[in-house]
Amino acid sequence: MPTFDWPIRVYYEDTDVAGVVYYANYLKFFERARTEMLRAKGVEQDIVIREQNSLFVVRSVTVDYISPARFNDLIVVQSEISQLKKASLIFTQNICRESQKLCKATVTIACLNAETLRPKAIPLTLLAQFK
Repeated sequence: MPTFDWPIRVYYEDTDVAGVVYYANYLKFFERARTEMLRAKGVEQDIVIREQNSLFVVRSVTVDYISPARFNDLIVVQSEISQLKKASLIFTQNICRESQKLCKATVTIACLNAETLRPKAIPLTLLAQFK
């Protein structure tokens, strides 16, 4: 599956007193990029909840912080679905500044029944959009 690139400008609010991106904000950058990637594939999560009774939640995250991003950097979050399972997706994501990798993550997303919050199979129509 192709990689989805989403550019982000680092704002002052993203950084600590030293002007370095606060570690937890990388998770926000990854989340936003995954949402935009799904949107680009025609998947609007609020509609999926309402019409398919399906909800996507983060089950696990592994993050490797390699080099810091700083205030006013233009960074790119690269996202791809590296594994598609019956009831979950695994995203591989990188944050880069030009050609330098700053941070990488593996994020497992589970599909849940929106009412019971129990695992469920990803609806077939969504599986087709993810491919």
